[in-house]
Amino acid sequence: MSEPEIKRIDTKVVYKNRWMTVREDRVRRPNGDHGLFGVVDKPDFSLIIPFDGNKLHLVQQYRYPVNGRFWEFPQGSRELEPDSTPEQAAATELKEETGLSANRMLKLGKLFQAYGYANQAVHVFLATDLRAGEPSLSDEEYGLISQPFTRNQCDAMLMDGRLADLATVAALHLFDNHMKTATSS
Repeated sequence: MSEPEIKRIDTKVVYKNRWMTVREDRVRRPNGDHGLFGVVDKPDFSLIIPFDGNKLHLVQQYRYPVNGRFWEFPQGSRELEPDSTPEQAAATELKEETGLSANRMLKLGKLFQAYGYANQAVHVFLATDLRAGEPSLSDEEYGLISQPFTRNQCDAMLMDGRLADLATVAALHLFDNHMKTATSS
């Protein structure tokens, strides 16, 4: 790993809870100037694209910070199990939110959620060869529903604002690229 371009001189935690830590880092830039970064430390999360061969399974839940319900792919982190792998988190979140289990799980990529102010990454998985089961929602997921959609329906929901999660939009792009590569091979 290379030497960082911007060096941290000091750090101070300004807020912390179970899901995140917010800190202020005093830094020195390569030209010697000093600066300040606000950083949100959050655990990485896994996003799962459940694909049954015809439809993509999405979930909808109320998102408090934006006061609305939106469609997105199942996703989450295992903040109480910090040693779990992204693959384990993906399998657990898929089962919890949709009741589905996947016989095949393929990692499509790793992206950053908002690297201008947060260090959180999203690990994107394609789940196929699905088996149905019962979801087991946590209190934070109260009211979550799951439903299958065609790829064209996902585009329509993106255009009319019902699908507005950036990680889901990026995952759709990874899915499309994967499908193009898989069909051209």
